[in-house]
Amino acid sequence: MIHAAPKATIRPRQADSFSPRLNKNIGEIYLPRTLKLTISYDGHDYHGWQVQPGAPTVQGVLAGVIESVTGERLLPQGSGRTDAGVHALAQVASFETASPIPPENFRIVLNDRLPPAIRVLRVEEAAAGFHARHSARAKHYEYRIYRRDICPPFLVRYVTHYPYPLDEQLMAEAAALVAGQHDFTSFAAADADRSQRLPDADSPAPRHAGNVRTIFESRLDREADLLIYRVHGDGFLHHMVRNLVGTFLLIGKGTLAPADMRRILELRDRSAAGPTAPASGLFLVAVEY
Repeated sequence: MIHAAPKATIRPRQADSFSPRLNKNIGEIYLPRTLKLTISYDGHDYHGWQVQPGAPTVQGVLAGVIESVTGERLLPQGSGRTDAGVHALAQVASFETASPIPPENFRIVLNDRLPPAIRVLRVEEAAAGFHARHSARAKHYEYRIYRRDICPPFLVRYVTHYPYPLDEQLMAEAAALVAGQHDFTSFAAADADRSQRLPDADSPAPRHAGNVRTIFESRLDREADLLIYRVHGDGFLHHMVRNLVGTFLLIGKGTLAPADMRRILELRDRSAAGPTAPASGLFLVAVEY
């Protein structure tokens, strides 16, 4: 008998490739299937999402736990490569497996073995060919700035503390100018860790050519003691959101004006924009497919 997604109890299976597997005890063949994971994590203690030699990463920890459950050595692919210290409310990862473990049982056993800073919120079976990064159509990010004089110790890992005077209205005007299709070269950083990360297997050509991205929404909201930048777009460059926030802070301080945003975009020169804001305030909020 051949099963695409049979039900079974949780038990490790040894596997190194994704050809059909024969269960010798009951004479059944398990076909590979794609699982889609929605994951939340505190990125403070991790060197970003993607595996790097000698450094703890979310992808590396997740891969190790999956292997402990299924016996398969694989690398779950994420929707994006969050930087060191960046958090996720709903990162998405995908991988192929021949394990027969039902999705809900998979979620339970992964959370039982993962560290508390990484939680699997959902496990779903996805259509053949689904890839968490290449199938993504848009992402939502938030950047959180704490504005009071003293930042509570229980928040410090999840915000950027900036208690100094800012013209928040000017910052909001600048944020609105980001919406639309632009070349974001001025807000893109060189990826210093690229050579250290393990390359994706069988990665197709990227969906975006160059540094042009479309931003559907870009706004700055004040919510109690937090100033929150929310941005929704079809793709983001390395450090793009943090570099935008660093530029908004210069505008809030009066060093730049909101109208300078258009000039900075047109220059396509990283040195024209503001500094990179700290990683602690950034959250990947959602991924659209």
